[in-house]
Amino acid sequence: MTSTFPDISISTERLVLRPLDTDDIPALAAMMNDEQVAAWTDAPRPFTERDARTWITEYAPAERAAGHGLDLAVTEFLTQRLVGLIRLTRTNWHVRSTELSYIIAPWARGEGYASEAALATAQWLFGDRHVERIELRTAADNTASQQVAQKIGCISEGVLRGACIAHVRAEDGRWSDVRTDFIVWSLLPEDIEGADGQLADTGGLTGYTDWN
Repeated sequence: MTSTFPDISISTERLVLRPLDTDDIPALAAMMNDEQVAAWTDAPRPFTERDARTWITEYAPAERAAGHGLDLAVTEFLTQRLVGLIRLTRTNWHVRSTELSYIIAPWARGEGYASEAALATAQWLFGDRHVERIELRTAADNTASQQVAQKIGCISEGVLRGACIAHVRAEDGRWSDVRTDFIVWSLLPEDIEGADGQLADTGGLTGYTDWN
């Protein structure tokens, strides 16, 4: 039974999802330093290019090799510009489940990239890797991320009370932690039937979820 993710690329009409590369370091650092990304993730603040290099060359390869997860750069097909990330974490190969999260760069919002990338990843997981359950967790106040989950067919299963730490920047520039709830979503193979058509009709929505 497979216990690791392959080193792969996934293509859609507009996007290519591929392994992170050291050429992505400047764009990755810029994306992770965006205020909205910083608010909803647990990435270092500020996020330096050294942090980006460590993630790309050490953390991401180690997680994939251990079978824990997979990090994919989301890039535009035509420009090859980095526009976001798809992350698979907390993978359980016995249960055939994994947790999916997404981040979209500030320069690429409003294009439906989060929904398109998440749906393509889900289709690959169900079809090629024989995953049986994908889980998403969205902060209770992060409506954009919740809309992405709905667009790709996820079903809301409940609330984990006080399980999420979000971040708020004060006027003096300092960040403080704010406790909030997680909404738990699931996606099963039968849930994504018809999701392609729905995204084509609406253009999708962008969003963020936590980075643990």
